[in-house]
Amino acid sequence: MKKIVLTGGGTAGHVTPNIALLPSLKEAGYEVFYIGSYTGIEKTLIEDLGIPYYGISSGKLRRYRSLKNLSDPFRVLHGLFQAKRLMKKIKPDIVFSKGGFVSVPVVLAAGSRHIPVIIHESDMTPGLANKIAMRKATKICCNFPETLRYLPEGKAVLTGSPIRQELLLGNKAAGLDLCNFTTDKPIILVVGGSTGAVHVNEAVRSILPELLKDFQVVHLCGKGKMDESLNGTPGYVQFEYISEQMRDLFAISSIVISRAGANAICELLALKKPNLLIPLSANASRGDQILNANSFKEHGYSMVLTEEDMNKDTLLAAVRKLYADRHQYIINMEKSEQQDSIDKIMNLIKDNSK
Repeated sequence: MKKIVLTGGGTAGHVTPNIALLPSLKEAGYEVFYIGSYTGIEKTLIEDLGIPYYGISSGKLRRYRSLKNLSDPFRVLHGLFQAKRLMKKIKPDIVFSKGGFVSVPVVLAAGSRHIPVIIHESDMTPGLANKIAMRKATKICCNFPETLRYLPEGKAVLTGSPIRQELLLGNKAAGLDLCNFTTDKPIILVVGGSTGAVHVNEAVRSILPELLKDFQVVHLCGKGKMDESLNGTPGYVQFEYISEQMRDLFAISSIVISRAGANAICELLALKKPNLLIPLSANASRGDQILNANSFKEHGYSMVLTEEDMNKDTLLAAVRKLYADRHQYIINMEKSEQQDSIDKIMNLIKDNSK
């Protein structure tokens, strides 16, 4: 039985594509191990699946000034030594990395032992972690055709993003029961990402009285970001995070309000869900979500509202227009030639395993 180490963490977007690969990896006979951080969201998600999990020290590689820039390099170095020991212990035939800062020492450790590494870059342009890690990569998978020009020739492969197949199997009755909703009004799903989106949360809550006149709203807020004063509001339910039952929430939703992380928007495309994207501001990120959102807008898959332009009036108007035009967005998404990437990535894993 061949062995594979999966790595990636920090947000659910760096974990869920790895989870999407698990059924195919097991079917192909791979023994799966996971290396992530000590306390990141990846630890809970992976351990719940019964996959052997190893935590290592990790630190964020920042482009801006911070006192943590003095201490985090030592954490990364410690993580590299830990990852090297794990490579010696596990002896994997290949490593698959979904990115995030915890993946850097894992990829570097694999490279030092000449273990093949496949990296997946979901965003339009590579993040800092993958820019460092790609030097040791055997192949680099990407999500957008535009990304190919940013990657080393000979390593880059356009695959798309792995989508959890169970998301396509949602149960409407289970979703309605979970939220205690009826079929009398359409349902809006608000997704702020696994870590939540404060600005999106606040904006949605500011127009909630107006929204609830015509819609029911299920709101995924992020850990620690629920508003307890809204509990029990008819037609509104909030959760910190949903994993297994996410497919049921998608099944009952007519439209979706979401951040523009690459994995999230690829799931919306696969599910043909009309969506309003509110990308993370360039002031709080490197601008990758803005690029992702604009690409989907140009293809007619999404409406886009920037944080800078978002207020009560613009958000409410965008939601109403999206719902009115929802059928056209579905038609546009149905014309998409983007296919799920699991088969393509599995072929790369098989071809490049030692």
